[in-house]
Amino acid sequence: MSQVYAATHTVDRRKIIEVAVGIMLHEDKYFLLTQRPTGKPFEGYWEFPGGKIDSGESVEDALARELYEELGVTIVDSIRWQIIEHNYPHAYVRLFFYKVIQWSGNLRAREGQSFIWQTLPVKVAPLLPGALTMIDWLATQ
Repeated sequence: MSQVYAATHTVDRRKIIEVAVGIMLHEDKYFLLTQRPTGKPFEGYWEFPGGKIDSGESVEDALARELYEELGVTIVDSIRWQIIEHNYPHAYVRLFFYKVIQWSGNLRAREGQSFIWQTLPVKVAPLLPGALTMIDWLATQ
């Protein structure tokens, strides 16, 4: 059953931004990274695809919407995996990570971003700090 989360909370008077993130897995060893576009905080950094959860939206719905908007794919099967919080200079975020193990549609950069399939060790840089934690956890799987 999907749980609906509020889009924001506060921590030490800072708003918590909740974000749905998909770790798209291909052939059990490759995962997709996307590059943050120009004009966004940490532009040019590599991350897992996803985005903010809208008020009243479930994490699963937000993830499905974001992957479709960003990459043109529809999630067929995913597994809720980890939740972490990260304090960036521009925002305090709660990241809901899902392993996306099956999708339909052809990947395309619908927002002009770059994307690349990677395996360990990751060959692109720089990586968004929140993504580094997940990459470390992937190494233990």
